[in-house]
Amino acid sequence: MTIDLEELYKDLHANPELSFQETRTAGIAAGHLEDLGFTVHRNVGKTGVVGVLENGAGPVVMLRADMDALPVKEATGLDYASTAVGVDHEGKDVPVMHACGHDVHVTCLVGAVETLAAQRADWQGTLIAVFQPAEEWGGGAQTMVKGGLYDRVPKPDVVLGQHVAPFPAGWFGVRAGVTMASADSLNVTLHGRGGHGSRPETTVDPVLMAAATTVRLQGIVSREVAPGDSAVVTVGQVHSGTKNNIIPETATLGLSVRSFSNATRDKVLGSIERIVRSEATASGAPKDPEFHYEEHFPLTVNDETAAARVKAAFAATFGEGHIMDPGPVSGSEDVGALAKAADAPLVFWFLGGAEPALFAEFATTGRLPEDIPSNHSPYFAPIIHPTLAKGSEALVTAAREFLGASQ
Repeated sequence: MTIDLEELYKDLHANPELSFQETRTAGIAAGHLEDLGFTVHRNVGKTGVVGVLENGAGPVVMLRADMDALPVKEATGLDYASTAVGVDHEGKDVPVMHACGHDVHVTCLVGAVETLAAQRADWQGTLIAVFQPAEEWGGGAQTMVKGGLYDRVPKPDVVLGQHVAPFPAGWFGVRAGVTMASADSLNVTLHGRGGHGSRPETTVDPVLMAAATTVRLQGIVSREVAPGDSAVVTVGQVHSGTKNNIIPETATLGLSVRSFSNATRDKVLGSIERIVRSEATASGAPKDPEFHYEEHFPLTVNDETAAARVKAAFAATFGEGHIMDPGPVSGSEDVGALAKAADAPLVFWFLGGAEPALFAEFATTGRLPEDIPSNHSPYFAPIIHPTLAKGSEALVTAAREFLGASQ
């Protein structure tokens, strides 16, 4: 059996599913695993799928891919573009698109396990393939752990995974230590006193309070975080009011926070609460603000020794000139939860998915043109060739680095 990766990828791209709704994708992954002789566990952490291939005594290696898509309306114009719609966790009708490349991840893992299954005479150990739900929520990996993942499969000796990124296909980004930021999402409700827009003196205006708070929050990174450290505070949503001449009762702010150390995270979150409370007091708010913490992604930290092994293996396979250190990336991931629960080393790398013609410019400047669509863009569209082949080969290469040699 030879899986047509391009056909699989286009099918997954055209049929994306939101977090914890990945039933079709999970069924496709499970079917391929069963065809390859894996023992398959379905519905691990709601919609997760895990396949186990035992091949004698030896190390246990886990390969992970995430499956979920985003509430984004695709604008790529591709002939396999998504026109799917779905219902999000708040019950809202939304467009759905694989705007983060998880369709690439699933396809590459399917390709990798097919190759590894065919190479069973050359290695020993146990291979675990994880198709994880709900990475975009930040809770999918932990949901699988809480759902009994390690009651069903052996704990791995190493956890391996990758994420497609907007740099040239054929390049790989590998680094030891902190690789991706932690992320926190929180919603803040500010309370005012509503009234007629013609009589602001009788009200406490939460819109003004929200505006002042939004501006003041931008001082955290510039004035409270050391220049040698790094953090991001983004106010991505502001909601208030129903009519132009009504001063509303409340305003809400939706915040996203990124940081590269737990100490900085604690400091930034504490500063946010201090500023929000102070602005509410300064405005004469009749009630204290409310803080609702939602998604949390922990730091993604690659094991030093294991990352060095993967980097060397990639250099031998793909050429040292195509391996780079991307530096700490401000995006976030939850794959670390799988490694932490098993007390296993993690290696998570970046897979180039952009046009290889960019090689010359990238090699010279280390930067890509600013108009290359990045993850979460409605225009994000990794090229099929050679991205899928290189991504599958990378997973095979990394897995073979840790699996035992045949006797």
